Amino acid sequence: MDVFSDLIRGVRAHGSLFGSSTLSPPWALHFVDGAPLTLCTVLAGAGWIVPEDRPPEPLRARETIVVRGPATFTFVDEVGTRAEPVAYGEHCAAPEEGGTRHRRGWHDHGGYDHGGDADDGRGATTLIVGAYPVRGEISRRLLDALPVVLRADTGGTADAVLDHLAAEVALDTPGQQVVLDRLLDWMLVCTLREWFDRPGGEAPAWWAAQRDPVVGDALRLLHAAPAAPWTVTALAERTGVSRSTLAKRFADLVGEPPLTYLTRWRMTLAADLLVERRDATVADIARAVGYSDPFGFSAAFKRVRGTNPSEFRRTAPTASAAAEGSGQARTP
Repeated sequence: MDVFSDLIRGVRAHGSLFGSSTLSPPWALHFVDGAPLTLCTVLAGAGWIVPEDRPPEPLRARETIVVRGPATFTFVDEVGTRAEPVAYGEHCAAPEEGGTRHRRGWHDHGGYDHGGDADDGRGATTLIVGAYPVRGEISRRLLDALPVVLRADTGGTADAVLDHLAAEVALDTPGQQVVLDRLLDWMLVCTLREWFDRPGGEAPAWWAAQRDPVVGDALRLLHAAPAAPWTVTALAERTGVSRSTLAKRFADLVGEPPLTYLTRWRMTLAADLLVERRDATVADIARAVGYSDPFGFSAAFKRVRGTNPSEFRRTAPTASAAAEGSGQARTP
């Protein structure tokens, strides 16, 4: 398991398509839920993404922007539009509100027209939006690596995904929501990979380190078996270099020694397990992340997380409460 796969596995669409909107100017859609991640793709036409307290970003045909919450944002036909903002959020995923099985047309009179292209498609902009919940500390590490607004010049595979999205949104068939969810997941992965790989970008250290033949192998080993009794010597033997070479190379590329990285990753896993497995004891969680001694685990958890495991569990929201507060759209 590579680092990126581990971090993004919990960021999944599930009924998260706010809708396919066919818009004629002027329009202003205010995305009010503040979802942790919102993916916006224009299939045809153009508009502007206007985040809170940030400069507007143009969004043209077949371009994608990802906005990181919790701040809200607006999609407008032009900066300074005369349109009154219309709240757009979780309820928009419901079919009766123009969700996945209905198109929306925004007209000059300020109302929505369900079931058809606005103005017969003349000058219309078609927007697809997916909101992503980000649950738990594992996914939070990915979120923390992203800017508020992320634009990627995708192309290639992403263009093929756009073609599939356009075709699927036009349909009304059983299983459509599942297909759209997976296509949105695919689009998000393509967008993030391209952004992390761009020259002069601000990708986290672990992203480039994954490409190193030695450190990348070490990271994959740690993520594949985080509870194993790893030592720097054992990692060096598995990666085919000396202990000193691995230690220096890992610290240079990742920014911290291998076992320090492993401890932080174990505590991230433990934080999520404490919330997800409420019936498990602290000793159970300790063993699950590689500690035979619950006291040693508790000390490490407090050192890394700033609180002991029991207190963390007591104050952390339940998984269901986190989902409700994450901006996840309801399944239609």
